[in-house]
Amino acid sequence: MISKAPQLRTALRYIPSDKLFVSEPVPRMFGNPPNKRTENWTNDNWLKSRFHFSFAEYNNFGNSNYGVLRVMNDDLVQPKRGFGTHGHRNMEIVTYVVQGKLSHQDSLGTKESLGRGSIQFMTAGTGVAHSETNDDQEPLRFIQMWLLPTSNGLKPNYGSMCGDNLDLTNKFAHLVSSVESSRDTPVKINCDANIQVAEISKGKTVEIDLKEGRQAYFLAVEGNPVISGSFGKQSFKQHDAAELKGGESFIVQGPGHVLVVEMAEAEGGRTDL
Repeated sequence: MISKAPQLRTALRYIPSDKLFVSEPVPRMFGNPPNKRTENWTNDNWLKSRFHFSFAEYNNFGNSNYGVLRVMNDDLVQPKRGFGTHGHRNMEIVTYVVQGKLSHQDSLGTKESLGRGSIQFMTAGTGVAHSETNDDQEPLRFIQMWLLPTSNGLKPNYGSMCGDNLDLTNKFAHLVSSVESSRDTPVKINCDANIQVAEISKGKTVEIDLKEGRQAYFLAVEGNPVISGSFGKQSFKQHDAAELKGGESFIVQGPGHVLVVEMAEAEGGRTDL
């Protein structure tokens, strides 16, 4: 009997942006009029969405999730367009606004618009319907993450934090933690996960100290950050990502706007690279 050699454990698995699936659905799929170029929109389509994991028309069994992180979509939406009312169940959905204003309306009675640095969450639970639109004159970019809840059938819930007073210059702002955690964060979700963001100036650094038994998914939201550690050094550009393993300390040097989703260690990760 031939045994397989064990897979080498790497502290950082780099995921270049050209390995993300780019989705550009036709406008009518989400209730939008036909495509039309405008002064501040040069893309041929109303939406450009980068999928980090298997989602919608992107079916890849070698890239279905990373721990409890099931979906990370990086969406760029044309002004006066958006996602019409649609439903979700049994998922914790967290959205981070990078550019423009995201207008949200849901079946719970919520209606609000959130700008850069803001974060919102929904416990979809037994079922919730919502719409996400760009009602502004400028392009909208947001990162939407779906995380597996600790249990199904939860009561639907919504919450948000305006990013106007968010201080993340050369340090991490801890935005999301578990409802079971004692950490004081503006957003609490039904999932063992933490989400942090930082805007790092050129030459400045922040540290990601991952404990044993934990892991993280790293996204270069903007800029050209560099991560260094025992494994060496890895440079990033906007939209690049990485899987980080616990028991390591990662030094992130700017310039860069970065987002980190930290969670319990689990088998898996991308097997298609």
